[in-house]
Amino acid sequence: MKFTDGYWLMRDGVDASYATEITDTRVTDDRFTLYAAVRHVRHRGDTLNAPLLTVECFSPVEGVIGVRATHHAGTADRGPHFALRTAPDGTPAGKVHRDGSLLELTTGGLSLRVDTAAPYRLDFTAGGRTLTSVAARGTGFATTPDGAHHSLAQLSLDVGELVYGLGERFTPFTRNGQRVDIWQADGGTASEQAYKNVPFHLTNRGYGVFVNHPGHVSYEVGSEAVGRLQFSVEDQSLEFYLVHGPSPKEILDRYTALTGRPALPPAWSFGLWLSTSFTTSYDEETVTRFVRGMAEREIPLGVFHFDCFWMRAYQWCDFTWDPEVFPDPEGMLRRLKGEHGDGKEGGDGNGLKICVWINPYLAQKSPLFEEATRLGYLVRRPDGSVWQWDMWQAGMGLVDFTHPGAREWYADKLRGLLGQGVDCFKTDFGERVPTDVVWHDGSDPARMHNYYTHLYNRTVFETLAAARGEGEAVLFARSATAGGQQFPVHWGGDCESTFGAMAESLRGGLSLGLSGFGFWSHDIGGFEGTPSPEVFKRWVQFGLLSSHSRLHGSTSYRVPWDFDEEAVAVTRDFTRLKHRLMPYLYRAAQQAASHGTPVMRAMLLEFPDDPACHTLDRQYMLGDDLLVAPVLSADGTVEYYVPDGEWTHLLSGERVRGPGWRRERFGFDSLPLLARPGSVLPFGGVPDSAVYDWRHDVTLRVHRLRDGDAVTTRVPAPDGAADAVFRTRREGSEIRVEATGAPGPWHVLLTGSGTLLTAAPGVRELSAHLGAADC
Repeated sequence: MKFTDGYWLMRDGVDASYATEITDTRVTDDRFTLYAAVRHVRHRGDTLNAPLLTVECFSPVEGVIGVRATHHAGTADRGPHFALRTAPDGTPAGKVHRDGSLLELTTGGLSLRVDTAAPYRLDFTAGGRTLTSVAARGTGFATTPDGAHHSLAQLSLDVGELVYGLGERFTPFTRNGQRVDIWQADGGTASEQAYKNVPFHLTNRGYGVFVNHPGHVSYEVGSEAVGRLQFSVEDQSLEFYLVHGPSPKEILDRYTALTGRPALPPAWSFGLWLSTSFTTSYDEETVTRFVRGMAEREIPLGVFHFDCFWMRAYQWCDFTWDPEVFPDPEGMLRRLKGEHGDGKEGGDGNGLKICVWINPYLAQKSPLFEEATRLGYLVRRPDGSVWQWDMWQAGMGLVDFTHPGAREWYADKLRGLLGQGVDCFKTDFGERVPTDVVWHDGSDPARMHNYYTHLYNRTVFETLAAARGEGEAVLFARSATAGGQQFPVHWGGDCESTFGAMAESLRGGLSLGLSGFGFWSHDIGGFEGTPSPEVFKRWVQFGLLSSHSRLHGSTSYRVPWDFDEEAVAVTRDFTRLKHRLMPYLYRAAQQAASHGTPVMRAMLLEFPDDPACHTLDRQYMLGDDLLVAPVLSADGTVEYYVPDGEWTHLLSGERVRGPGWRRERFGFDSLPLLARPGSVLPFGGVPDSAVYDWRHDVTLRVHRLRDGDAVTTRVPAPDGAADAVFRTRREGSEIRVEATGAPGPWHVLLTGSGTLLTAAPGVRELSAHLGAADC
C-alpha cells in the first residue's frame, strides 16, 4: 500500500507517524527494547499527546534477528500464527554488547547496531558491511481515510540490489518496481495475483526478510520510495525477521529451519503422472485405455490421477465415486494397479499409484453438507448461519479446519478412499476464503484468509502420513503460504496452453523455490485450451526435467498420441531420461528436505557471484549440476546463458564453453541440458520406473575434472538403505574412483572420450588414464 504522494507529501486523508528518536531503552544480555518517539523531544511537554513506539530486537535462532514494532499493545490477539521453530531449550541465540550510546545485538555473523543518541536508525551488518538499514520513515504507522491502522517498515535497497520471492509469482522475476499483495487468490498464472503467497523475500545482497504475519501484507518494492522496500500490515504491530546468508542457499537453509523443512516425497511420486483432465468425458473404459495406451507405447507411468468428475456433478466434495461412471471403484483400482504393476492384482507396491482430486468445499447437494452443518463443521457468518455461495459449487460451504472435530471428520472421509486403493490427493483450491465469517477457534478472519490453506493441506498430508507411513505422503497442492513447503508437492495452477504461459509458469516456480519450497510442478501442455503439438512436445521436455511431472488439461486430454507420433517419442524418451536421473534427482530432493534448497533452482542459487545469473528466469539448475533451458519457441530457437567453464551437453556430448550467451536451435529430441564442469553425475540403470535400487548398475558420468579435483557422489536407496558412496579424484592424467556400499556392478563413463569402465560386484576401485578429449 502506498501512503505517500511522491517524495514530499502524504496521500489525501493519510496521517503517518514515524520513529524519530530513541527516548529510552531496556537491555538484557540477549535482547533490547527501544522506545521511539515520533517527534523530536525538546522538553517534557513534547512527551505529551504523542505516540511512543515500542521496538523489540531479539534473535530467535542463530543468524536471524527479529524486530517487532508496536503502537498500541492492548489489541486482542486472536491468531492464527505461523508456527516457528526456535531453539527447543530456549537458549538465547543473540548477545548484546553496549558501548556508551551504541547497542549491538549479534548472532552468528549478523549484527544489529543502534546509536541511541542519534536519530532513529537500525543497521544490519555482516562481514564488515551494511546489509540494509531502517532509517527515517523506516518504522511507523499510518491511518487511512477509512480509519484503518497500518503498521509499516522500510528497508534500504542498495545500488544494484535485486529482490526475489514473495511466493509463486508470475510477474517479472525480480520484484523491483512491483507492488505485491500477500493475499490468496485464484487468479491463474497470467496476473499479479497468486495461489501461493509467502511474506518472505531474499535479495542478492546476502540476506532475506520474513514478515511474521499470516494475513494481508502489502509490499512496495522500490515502487513508492525507489530506494527502499516497504511492507505494511493492517495491525497495531509489525514483526519481521532478517535472515543472514550470506549465500542464497544459506538464507533458505536458515529460513526453512525457522518455518519448516519440506518433507521428502516418496520416490514413486517423481515418475510421470497422467490425468483424466478436468471437464473431459471419462469412465473406467477411458481410463483403462489411457493406461494401456501408455504401456503399449512403452511410456512408463507412475501415477494416474482422477480429476473432479470422479464424483457426481453438484456434489463436490462427497468423496463418493459417481456410481453411473465408476460402479466398482475398488475393483477398478485393483485392475488398474494390476495391469500397470507386476501383473498381479494390486501390483507390487512399486506399480501404478492412484491420485484423486479433492477440495475443502462442500456443495449443498452433497449429503455431507447437511451432516457437516449439523455437527458445526462448516464456517459460519456472524449471525450463526452457514456461509455459502454459488461460485464453483452451488450452495457450497467451507470446512472449518480450525475445529478439531472437523479435521478428524474430514480425515476420516479420506481414510475411506485410502482403503479403496487411493494413494494420494490433489488438494485443489483453498484460496477463496471469506472474511465476513466466524471461525470455530475465534481466529481473526483477515489473518485466516491466507492461513486456511495451511490447515487444509496439513490435515490431508498428516492423514496420508499416518495411513501410509513416514515418507509415503505426497500431495498435489495448489495453494500455500509460509510453512506450506512442509507438505509437498505444489503445482503452478491454471495456465494457458502457449509458450508464453510456459515461460510464466517457470517464473512462478523459480520464485516459489526462492520462497522456501523445495518441490514444484505444473500442467504439462498447459491447462486452458489445447496446446499445439509444438507447445506440447516442448512442455513435455520441461515437465520431465522438473521436480514432479504431470500431464493435465482442462477441456482436452493430454495423452501424447492425441498430438502426433513424435510427441509419443518425446514423452517416452524424456520419461526414461528422468528415471535414469533418479539417483541424482533424489539426492537433490534430500537436499531440499534437509536444507531447503529447491530441486529446481534459479541460477542465482548456484552462481551468486555471477551478476549475469541474477536476472535469469528462462533457465534453471536442476539439482547442483544440470543446467536446463526449456525451448520456448515454435521453431526450436533458444537463447541461454552458460556460466564459466566448459560444460557438457548431456544428450549430445557437445562441449559448451562459458561464460557467455548462446543462441541455438534444437529438434524435439533435445534442448539445452548441460552438465556442470567438474561434476560426477550418477545415472541409474533402469529407464522404465522411478523406483528401483539406484545403487545397482549405476553409471558415474565424469565431466571435465581438473587436476586435483575430488568429488564425492552419494547414491541413495529408495527404501532408506545405506547410500552407496563414490569418491572420484583426478591426479594428473589419472582418474581414480573408490566405491563404498555399492551392492552390484557399477560403471564410470569418461564423457569426453566415451571410455566406459565397469566394476564387477565387490570391486571397490577403478582407475583410468585420461585421453586428450577428457582433459
